[in-house]
Amino acid sequence: MQFADIKNDIAFRKIFGNEQKTAPLISFLNASLELEGEHQVVSVSIANPYQFPRIAGEKATIVDVRATDQSGRKFVVEMQVADKTGFDKRVQYYISRDYSMQIDKGEDYPLLHPAYFIGILDFPFGTDTDYHTRHLILNKATNEHLLKDIQFSFIELPKFSKEMNELDTPIDKWTYFIKHSEELHVIPDFANEDEGLKTAFMEADKYQWSKEELKAYDNVGIKEQDERGEKEMIAKKAKLEVAKNLKTMGLSNTDIREATGLSDDEINRL
Repeated sequence: MQFADIKNDIAFRKIFGNEQKTAPLISFLNASLELEGEHQVVSVSIANPYQFPRIAGEKATIVDVRATDQSGRKFVVEMQVADKTGFDKRVQYYISRDYSMQIDKGEDYPLLHPAYFIGILDFPFGTDTDYHTRHLILNKATNEHLLKDIQFSFIELPKFSKEMNELDTPIDKWTYFIKHSEELHVIPDFANEDEGLKTAFMEADKYQWSKEELKAYDNVGIKEQDERGEKEMIAKKAKLEVAKNLKTMGLSNTDIREATGLSDDEINRL
C-alpha cells in the first residue's frame, strides 16, 4: 500500500468529502469534538461536490468540507498548511456566516442549529502545549457554558509527538493518520477498531486511485512546491538586502552571519 499525504487538498477531500463514504468524516467529527452517547454524529450530508484541478497550478474548487448531521448541526472541517495573516478572524467569520445563514430575515432564531469549526493545522496556533484544543464561549467569572452554538476545535500537527504505541484516544489515532500517512505501508492494527478510520486508510491508498485522481493529486503537490520555492526566494532576497546594508555599515562577516543566517561565501559575494 502507498498512502497519500492527507495534507494534500485532493487527499483531504477524498477522505473527508466523499459523499458515498461518510464513515471517515463521521468518525473524525466525533473524535475531534469529543462527542459521545446521544450527542454523537450518526449520519451526515456533505455540501458542495468537489472538482479536481485539471492542470498543474490550478487551485481546487473547494479546500474545506462542509457537512450537516442528522440533527441539523453544521460542521466546517479545514486543512490549513500555512499560517496566514488573519487566520483567527477568518475562521470566526467562516463559522459565524455558516451559523447565521441557516435562517432568512424574519425567521425564528430557535431554528438555528449549532455550528462547529474543526481546523487541522500544520503550524502552531496559540501557546497551549496540547496538540488538540477546544474553544468555547464561557462566562469569564464562572466558566458557565451558556452560549453553546458556536465552537472551535484545532488540531496542531507540529505539537503532536505520540508514537504508535502511545495512542490512547480516537483523536490521537486520527491525528497520527493525518500526520504520518505517507510513512506507512500497511493499515495499522489501531485502525481496525474504528470502521471510519479503517475506511480512511483504504481510501488513502493511492494504488486504488483513478488516473484522474492521481493527476490532480500531483498537480496540487506541484503547486505547493512552487509556492514554497517562491516564498524561500523572497526570504533569501530579503536576507541579502539586509546583509548588504550591514556590510555598508562596516559590520564584520561574523555579525552579518549571525544576523541573517547567510554563509561567509554568500556574504563575500555581495
